[in-house]
Amino acid sequence: MKSESIPKPENPKTATPATVLLQTIGPEEAGQRLDNYLLRWAKGVPKSHVYRIIRSGEVRVNKKRAEPTTRLIEGDVVRLPPVRLAEPAQMAAVNSAQTKSRAQGYSDKMPILFEDEALLIVNKPSGLAVHGGSGIALGVIETLRITRPELHFLELVHRLDRDTSGVLLLAKKRSALVEMHRQIREGQTDKRYFLLAHGEIEQGAGVMQLKFPLHKYLLANGERRVRVDPDGLPSHTALRVIKVMQRGEASITLAEAQLKTGRTHQIRVHLQKLGHSILGDDKYGFEERDKLMKPKRLYLHAHLAGFTHPRTGEKMRIESPLPPEFEAMMKTFEVRSAD
Repeated sequence: MKSESIPKPENPKTATPATVLLQTIGPEEAGQRLDNYLLRWAKGVPKSHVYRIIRSGEVRVNKKRAEPTTRLIEGDVVRLPPVRLAEPAQMAAVNSAQTKSRAQGYSDKMPILFEDEALLIVNKPSGLAVHGGSGIALGVIETLRITRPELHFLELVHRLDRDTSGVLLLAKKRSALVEMHRQIREGQTDKRYFLLAHGEIEQGAGVMQLKFPLHKYLLANGERRVRVDPDGLPSHTALRVIKVMQRGEASITLAEAQLKTGRTHQIRVHLQKLGHSILGDDKYGFEERDKLMKPKRLYLHAHLAGFTHPRTGEKMRIESPLPPEFEAMMKTFEVRSAD
């Protein structure tokens, strides 16, 4: 590790030592995204600040600007600017009895679907973020690191929206993480979701192919949103109608969405574009219809993950059953033919 001096801050008692660090990526760090690498390095620093220093160019990879999604490879040199890291007392507070109790409570609501020496796969509940930040103290990753201290390495393989439930993969070995990321990049994984959408989605035989370019942007308050835009990134969802249900003049559709690409909020925006937003979607949904339906949550559930085991080469198919909130909502409707 190399460092170069820069002017000292005005208040050295409260600020981080004024040094820029040049960190060379080794084999254990290789393969992860730049933002994930920084979030681990800058413990105690707000997530929003970490993304800000990436966007501003203060963080560089091989002397060049980089995106949060940049994959680090062995030998890369990462410039780390001075930031105020958490004090020892702050880090101790993370593991306080109160925090451990909260983490245990979250963990109890997160059943393990599969675990071996390489992978930990859980059934994430709706309402729990996959990681902390932006006012969220504990997410899935923090919860598991607290409740499973014997795991010296634990990283998210992929993400789910906070309000989406279902199958979530984590890696217990760096080699497993790198291999799973390769499979995702090369389209070798199968991710499928159950959803309840407003209205009747008309579909004949076969599967509906939704292909809309998506563009990410920020609202004035800093919240992230996605819209269909001709200049956006290509995205592809395969949608299969399972059944249509009726209650008076209102109707809903139970469908399965298979991700062919993995863009932010992809399924939610695709259903919005189709004119059949998902029940309980406070970002892309029908507010007035939701008031009548009174949904308990976002009705989107990752029910299946198919992949090749990163160590054994075995074909894996991990499934999570339909959540009780789905069953309860559908019981208030009568099923009719989908065609």
